[in-house]
Amino acid sequence: MILTLGLVSALQTALIGGFAGYYLSESLYREIGQRALMVAKTVAASPTVITGIQQRDTVTLNHLARTLAATNEALFIVIGDHQAIRLAHPSPERVGHSMADDDGDDGRQALIDGRGYIARAVGNLGESMRGKAPVRAPESGDIIGIVSVGYSVSQVSATIQRYNFVLYGVVGVMLLLSILIAVVIAGRFKREIFGLEPEEIARLFEERNATLQSVREGIIAINRDGVITTVNRTALETLGLDEQTPVAGRPILEVLPESDLLAVLQSGLPDFDREVWLRGRQMVVNRLPVRQGDDIIGVVASFRRRDELDHVSQQLTRIQQYADALRSQTHEYSNKLNTIAGLIQIGANADALSLIGREVSGHQELIHFLLDAVPDPVIAGCLLGKYNRAKEMGLHLAIDPGSQMIDLPDNLPRDQLVSVLGNLIDNALEATRKHTGAGGEVTLSMTDLGQELIFEVEDQGPGIAEEARESIFEKGVTTKTQKEEQQHGYGLYLVRQFLNRWGGSITLENLAGSGSRFTLYLPKRPAIPYKSGASIEHHPSADR
Repeated sequence: MILTLGLVSALQTALIGGFAGYYLSESLYREIGQRALMVAKTVAASPTVITGIQQRDTVTLNHLARTLAATNEALFIVIGDHQAIRLAHPSPERVGHSMADDDGDDGRQALIDGRGYIARAVGNLGESMRGKAPVRAPESGDIIGIVSVGYSVSQVSATIQRYNFVLYGVVGVMLLLSILIAVVIAGRFKREIFGLEPEEIARLFEERNATLQSVREGIIAINRDGVITTVNRTALETLGLDEQTPVAGRPILEVLPESDLLAVLQSGLPDFDREVWLRGRQMVVNRLPVRQGDDIIGVVASFRRRDELDHVSQQLTRIQQYADALRSQTHEYSNKLNTIAGLIQIGANADALSLIGREVSGHQELIHFLLDAVPDPVIAGCLLGKYNRAKEMGLHLAIDPGSQMIDLPDNLPRDQLVSVLGNLIDNALEATRKHTGAGGEVTLSMTDLGQELIFEVEDQGPGIAEEARESIFEKGVTTKTQKEEQQHGYGLYLVRQFLNRWGGSITLENLAGSGSRFTLYLPKRPAIPYKSGASIEHHPSADR
């Protein structure tokens, strides 16, 4: 950049300086020529010169010519008659000879045409700028002679050199200032682009485009005027926009009227994990202002559909539940097998058989009940796993014998329902163990009678504090201690998200004495599968 600006400045300065020098030289030559012509006309109009030519008084004419030449700083003044024969000349030996002997110009243009002219020629006195004018008789007006006044070209060149010295000095200063300005501009420009060279900027631009297109989240950026500057393919797909329709360069409110990016642009405050609705779809959005120094020059937003995040969370929850169930069963049966082995070794075969019978009987009863009352294998497997988990914790999960869950809608996602039930039962088990210790009981009842699926989970915990009831369904909020809460605070949040989509509701009651009851209502045929929020009711006391 410095080289380019320097070369451009040098070229401009050289062109301007060369033109100015040429124009100055030509102007000075013209000016000297005009001066010579004016002096020649003045001398030609002198009565003394006219009389001297008429009388051919060479002595007077030569004296006058030398005097006038010195007065006007001319190189020479030559006076001739009507035939261009010299009557006055700085060199006396040339008097009486033709003026054409010097440079071939005998002054015929002045003698015949009767008008003065300017010429540049080389004579016996050197190169000069000459002005020649005719001498006329005052009475008749006839041309009786000619006057030639010359100024040395070397004198003109010396004057031009003095002017050129000043001119080229100014040109040099201008060139140095131009280079200095180029250095300053290039330095400022490079600081603004973080010291990157143009090829580095081009490479980063291509990398940035490739990165934007490879990200699985939608990304939209706007400038300070609220105009979209960047949008990736995922954003168009997520928002349901036509990929062939140009979006960049359009105002954000024209494309997404419900967008809050302009609010972030005005406030300058970042916004993370905000749940919003865009084009009829629930999104989780992160918005970050872009700053240049202290100025906010735009906003970048990344977003993903809410149901994608919920699906991932529910899958992780389901996997965790299956892992807990398997671990509980492994631990429980390992202990019982060790007990049976010990009884056999000491010869207590009857006790070993009795323990085996009770175990088989208890599990068989539960399995038969679940096969009849809950034919869905996913839900039945979840309940069986939670039953074993409760036994491992020293608790008892009691399922109401009158429970039934047969009429399940085909479109009800089983994995999400399992996630919801598992979270409610896990919370009840944790609360019961914390409050009562071993021997506590959690009760589950469920029914599919009527138009709703109803699940009730009762625990023997301390209940839900009044100040916590409004917030326990928010993400990251938990009633556990600070030591326990690092991996908690998402179970009830996922419950609420599921209810938001299915259109269900949940009630929360504190039981008399201690404990709480969560009642989950799911419509079998929801009129609107997706709602903006679930109904959550709280009953601070219930004496039953």
